[in-house]
Amino acid sequence: MTDQQPLRPERSLGELLGEMSEELSTLFRQEVELAREELKEEGRKVGRAGSRFGGAAVAALYAGFGLVLTLGYLLATFLPEWVGFLVVTLVLGAVAAVLGLRGKKEAQAIQPAPEQTIETLKEDAQWLSERRS
Repeated sequence: MTDQQPLRPERSLGELLGEMSEELSTLFRQEVELAREELKEEGRKVGRAGSRFGGAAVAALYAGFGLVLTLGYLLATFLPEWVGFLVVTLVLGAVAAVLGLRGKKEAQAIQPAPEQTIETLKEDAQWLSERRS
């Protein structure tokens, strides 16, 4: 009979704890980086939705100005005054509605929680509990 040595010699508890601490530290840094990237992407979505809402606000403001200016300029034209007022107001109001709806749609697609990070943290917790047992 030959005496076989293990491929990997037994390590002390201190070495095992040190290795685990190092691995957890690396894992934590990776999770923080993943969360940062996810939040950046959500921030871009917020920016796009905000610009749509801003466009809707500008268009609505122009609709109000358009109504006032139309009243002044169309008083002496060949159309009845109310028809000119109504056309300009409806066009600008429609632009405001379309931009507002697009902004709302993009805002609803925003997910404030970093889903991928949460999922990997759950996997990490499961891995750690399996490793401890």
